[in-house]
Amino acid sequence: MLDRGMAGRGALVTIARSTRRRRLEQIFGFIGCGKMGKPMAQRLLNAGRKVVVCDRDQQAVADLVAAGAQAAATPAEVGRSAQTVYLSLPTPAIVQAVVLGDGGLAAGGATRLVVDFSTIGPRVAGEVGAKLGERGIEYLDAPVSGGTAGARDGKLAIMVAGRRAAFDDARADLELFGKLFHVGERPGQAQIMKLANNLLNVAAIALTSEAMVMGAKAGLDATQMLEIINASTGRNSATQDKFPRAVLPGTFDYGFSTGLSYKDVGLCVDEAEAMGVPMVVGAAVRQMLAITNAAYGPDSDFTSVCRVVEGWARTEVRAKRA
Repeated sequence: MLDRGMAGRGALVTIARSTRRRRLEQIFGFIGCGKMGKPMAQRLLNAGRKVVVCDRDQQAVADLVAAGAQAAATPAEVGRSAQTVYLSLPTPAIVQAVVLGDGGLAAGGATRLVVDFSTIGPRVAGEVGAKLGERGIEYLDAPVSGGTAGARDGKLAIMVAGRRAAFDDARADLELFGKLFHVGERPGQAQIMKLANNLLNVAAIALTSEAMVMGAKAGLDATQMLEIINASTGRNSATQDKFPRAVLPGTFDYGFSTGLSYKDVGLCVDEAEAMGVPMVVGAAVRQMLAITNAAYGPDSDFTSVCRVVEGWARTEVRAKRA
């Protein structure tokens, strides 16, 4: 005869197996298969999930279909088959159109949870969440940080705002993408967290650019400069990662576009000013991105901020060739 402890453990195992089976039977949607969305959708497929994908980039869709996904022609088609839908889209207007527009996701009928990895600002996140709530659809505001490498390797930082119960239900699947941080119950709060992070990220690039160009013009070795800064109090994400990878070799290919960075910092500064929070330095960072965007285009890498400073000073920050 089994004792109560063994019986209890057996019941827990049965529940866990049943939960896993339901998860594997569930259909997930992924709308937005760009630099971040495509590797994230691939992680779902690698974990054995059934995934339906939708994007204007037919090659990205074809690649995921070859990996086992099903293609959908419209967001509404995704919404007709997927119970949980992930979004990874570039702008607030696109998110609104994809979710709430004609032929949008909300019209599908099957979706019960939307997890939005996009960076769209707190106002739009709140509006989208409210509109979905009116239709009985849960919404998790869940912007991510970590770049394309983090998306590929499942090492993103995922900031989530929304009902705790919905977050707990989605946790096991969200953990496929990285480390989770539940920052609040109200959609839009995670957007504030993401915008604050992105402002600091670009501010580090802008100020590091000025310091490194000054040193290069004085004849200092750029590689040694970074080594010294990274052993000192000036170290930051730009000196430790972005400059060694994308500026010193002159490739300017870290993996995040100037246009999207400009959009994010603009959202941050606008939101802060609406809240009555001064953004003196933040406004200067936005201006640097505006100049970079005009000089090199929205598709350039955001490390091109350094190219602007280099052009003004007529000095390049590059590693010395052996």
